[in-house]
Amino acid sequence: MWAGGAGAYHAVLAIPAQASIRAFERPSVTRLSAAGKEILVDREDFPESSPRPGVPASDLDFNIAILTALFAASPRPFRDRNLGRLLVAAMLLAGTHVVAVVFKVEAIYALDLGPWSRAHYGPVARNFWAAGAHFYRIAGIFAVPFVLWWAGTRWSASARPGRRPARRR
Repeated sequence: MWAGGAGAYHAVLAIPAQASIRAFERPSVTRLSAAGKEILVDREDFPESSPRPGVPASDLDFNIAILTALFAASPRPFRDRNLGRLLVAAMLLAGTHVVAVVFKVEAIYALDLGPWSRAHYGPVARNFWAAGAHFYRIAGIFAVPFVLWWAGTRWSASARPGRRPARRR
């Protein structure tokens, strides 16, 4: 199911990520586009003959499967309440995907473009963007769906009418 919609999702994901990057760069030269299984990074100031770096999209969004599986594991996965929580969690997860694309693109700019990177990014900026991209890739990609699932189940348990909180002894 995801294989059919992934390309469209990546194209939609590139739009707010590009807007976020362009909002803080002067001049605004970054262009992001989905191509196959990656989001291509293009700059208007790149030479025509230079290769265009890409962000592998599956490295960003395979946690959609984790989130879906967690919500599907509930006792009644097709109840309106569970599907609503899944929809809200999926929208929040999409927001983290936008942030992850921004961090990955900035990490490419800060680290992978040789002398240009060193001229435009200082050591603190290089470390900031690289650390953010690595954190998402190593821990965040797995942690975010679990946190969203946990928050959704905790919120729904506390929102049930007539339910009293457990007393501590």
